[in-house]
Amino acid sequence: MTNKNTPTASPSRFHAVAWRWHFYSGLYVVPFLLMLAITGAVMVFFTGFQTRLGFTVHVVPQATTVPVGVQAQAVLAQLPQATLSSYTAPKSADVASWFLANQGDVVHAVAVNPYTGDVLKVVDKGNTVFAWAERIHGTLLIGDVGDRLIEIAAGLGIVMIVTGLYLWWPRGATRWAQVLVPDLRLKGRLWWRSLHASVGFWISALLFMFLLTGLSWTGVWGGKIVQPWGTFPAAKWDAVPQSDANHATLNTAGQKEVPWGLERTPLPASGTAVGVPGVPAGQPVNLDTVAALAKQLGFSGQHHINLPKGETGVFTLSADTMSGDLKNPTQDRTVHVDRYSGRVIAEAAFADYSLVAKGMAVGIALHQGDLGLWNAALNLVFCSAIVFLCVSGVVMWWKRRPAGSAGRLVAPPLPAHLGLWKGGAVVLCATAVLFPLTGAVLLAVWLLDALLISRWPALKTTLG
Repeated sequence: MTNKNTPTASPSRFHAVAWRWHFYSGLYVVPFLLMLAITGAVMVFFTGFQTRLGFTVHVVPQATTVPVGVQAQAVLAQLPQATLSSYTAPKSADVASWFLANQGDVVHAVAVNPYTGDVLKVVDKGNTVFAWAERIHGTLLIGDVGDRLIEIAAGLGIVMIVTGLYLWWPRGATRWAQVLVPDLRLKGRLWWRSLHASVGFWISALLFMFLLTGLSWTGVWGGKIVQPWGTFPAAKWDAVPQSDANHATLNTAGQKEVPWGLERTPLPASGTAVGVPGVPAGQPVNLDTVAALAKQLGFSGQHHINLPKGETGVFTLSADTMSGDLKNPTQDRTVHVDRYSGRVIAEAAFADYSLVAKGMAVGIALHQGDLGLWNAALNLVFCSAIVFLCVSGVVMWWKRRPAGSAGRLVAPPLPAHLGLWKGGAVVLCATAVLFPLTGAVLLAVWLLDALLISRWPALKTTLG
């Protein structure tokens, strides 16, 4: 608390506090945002303009296709030591089918001409440009440690958005036009500041959405708080036996392909009499008959058929934006078929998701550039804007440094006799509660700033 003799804090003082937190957050966030923007742009390029397995494999359309089972046999003839795990139907008539075949720790993706059954291309799914970009994007190639570092950066990124909006929000003599439209007539640091403010203001809402949907995959906020709460409950499948495996086991080569709201939902188990008729009685339940069933159930264009794993495994038919099958997340659909009877025993569609899972399905699709070419193009522009914000922030800091400040960070100074900034305190407390890892870092930085930097002359000279 401040006593009655303490001068009242003015908005300019609070402005200095916001600037200081914006600066400290940026010290940590900027390298991560640069990494996320660059790897994100690489992923969007393949998601939106090619395929996640590389450049699109085209074929010449013909009158008839060979059975899916014959195509699968061609894959196993090419890779006799491998085990087939899934089939992806062609998105259109002029592209190849894809099969996944596991051989030890390697997941082979095999392109097959659906009209001739010829193998056209074999790719190590875990060693594509997209796969490497996704691993860097999610873990920095250092596993859980990288995931936690990125989670902290995403939370601090939200702090940067809030403080940035506070800094540039029009007040006093500042007009909206000065924020919405950069003044390119300015020179030097003012030119950079004007552009930085305008670009940051325009993309702030989209950046917040990207950070939030990215956080939904992280290990603490996503994995321990939000995802368990938003997961589709298998109890909705009345009387359907459940296996020990969940839907996340359908992800391959470490890539996220199962809808966020289904990952933690247990898979149903085969060997039950529940469900509705699927594969006609008297026909064998195999890849050919299940592929025919998929068409009868309304699956068209690109969709996936995951083969059963183990004695109680099921055939899983799916089409969703997470896998890049669809451009509309509201059409997400997953169907499970008993491997013995061919009966349809469970289904989950977008309408069955929780409100949180629906929001994530739409948000993640936008995040990945799955909604169409416009989405992919928008995301590439957005990634470029993020790179500019990072670069311009560093340039402004460099230009602001006074002569003779080598070896110092030159953080924005705090004014003396600063009163309690209630709004800022609420924002920081809310961030700390909602995002625990980020909250811990914020508390550590605040304690460092209040107890050490401001009181230890050597540190204050170096960091201040």
